[in-house]
Amino acid sequence: MPKQYQTVGARPMLSYTLAAFDACSEFSQTLVVLAPDDSHFDARRFAGLRFAVKRCGGATRQASVYNGLNALVEFGAKDHDWVLVHDAARPGITPEMIRQLIGELKDDAVGGILALPVADTLKRIEAEGTAHEEGRIARTESRNGLWQAQTPQMFRLGMLRDAIQRARQDGHDLTDEASAIEWLGHAPRLVQGSLRNFKVTYPEDFALAGAMLGAAS
Repeated sequence: MPKQYQTVGARPMLSYTLAAFDACSEFSQTLVVLAPDDSHFDARRFAGLRFAVKRCGGATRQASVYNGLNALVEFGAKDHDWVLVHDAARPGITPEMIRQLIGELKDDAVGGILALPVADTLKRIEAEGTAHEEGRIARTESRNGLWQAQTPQMFRLGMLRDAIQRARQDGHDLTDEASAIEWLGHAPRLVQGSLRNFKVTYPEDFALAGAMLGAAS
């Protein structure tokens, strides 16, 4: 089962994200982008929350977001409207974080993202060879000025759609929306996020997310 549907703290992971956005009256619509062959989504598990569904997901995150932006246009969104893209694997998002991002970016010419300054020491291993296979350190990277990107990422719909389209034309599959905006030559803003908003990635992350969300409920 895809991780966004697995139970965390007695609820499907996706429900925490939908509830956080549902609690923000600033939004006219929340769109859940699904893969066309997604057989696990059951709207009844999220009853009472405001959202629409579009089965337009692509082979990559970039493709899914691009298709989702076009779907929002079908719902009546305009190029100048703000859109926030969020990863369902970050169930720790809260209405307060969302409103903080909106408050700091609503008058910005570009937009931006939630992020955290890197606190850990960073090690790089060799790209290939025996040392790489053994996991040996090649060097230590400076963490000065480095931030860890989170979501939501907030940009104007038209600018983001054009940025992704340009990156695709240039043959680049970017891993987040800010990278696409940077590809156009813009500099998105960083708004400090929270450790709570971490991405559930590894098996042990489910227990950590469950403990965090259970304590907060």
